[in-house]
Amino acid sequence: MFKENFHTHSTYCDGKNPPEDMVKEAAARGFKALGFSGHAYVDYDCDWCMTKEGTAAYIKEINGLKEKYRDRLNIYCGTELDYYSEFDPSLYDFTIGSVHYVLCSGEYCPVDSSAREQIQCAEKYFGGSIYGYAEKYYETVGNVLNKTGADFIGHFDLVTKFNEADKMFDTSDRRYRKAWTDAVDRLIPFKKPLEINTGAIARQVRLTPYPSIEIAQYIHDNGGYFIVTSDCHNKEMLECGFEEVYKKYSKFNIVSFEEMLKNK
Repeated sequence: MFKENFHTHSTYCDGKNPPEDMVKEAAARGFKALGFSGHAYVDYDCDWCMTKEGTAAYIKEINGLKEKYRDRLNIYCGTELDYYSEFDPSLYDFTIGSVHYVLCSGEYCPVDSSAREQIQCAEKYFGGSIYGYAEKYYETVGNVLNKTGADFIGHFDLVTKFNEADKMFDTSDRRYRKAWTDAVDRLIPFKKPLEINTGAIARQVRLTPYPSIEIAQYIHDNGGYFIVTSDCHNKEMLECGFEEVYKKYSKFNIVSFEEMLKNK
């Protein structure tokens, strides 16, 4: 099990703890590396993203913590990009490519806010079809590396956040399966890892991580590989579910993201 996490949010965006509290927690847990990934600024209404001013302060503080804790663990300054984010890649050690919205006729429809908002978007733009909505989501995800050039892909099947036990839609449906397999097929050639993300478990909306075992198997069978993250918004959940993930997903190719960065 790699003692690292590269999907970490702080009070600069929607996290619950200041960065230094996260660092202290990671050090106390024996982590070797901690990567911060504040939500990148976007030019539309987003109350959980960093502002332009906040971004500058965030980068300054994380870089200061790197030096302060250099003898205890390695700290990296990254950012989680939404598909529509504005960013300067030269400011960061790494970037995550994620999709939190689908853009429909000029409206940014949130993917992970609530089941109700997913259904409303499906009704407004896809004739009430949640599968049409999911197809739009995965069409966007499939292009996220081409658009952002990110170092890894965040929560691939985020569209299932409120679909535990298939209570909103059937994940075995042909349309749904084709949507995500097409996205995987577009991402694999970039040779970038996808994350096994336990964040929804920490927030008690899912019992399983992203991606599903079926999707992870398909990624693995087609030459893809993974890193493990907790999408941490609360220091107590810094390694939420890691032991179980490393057991349940042990047949897949899981690597250390820090080692990837060192060889970048």
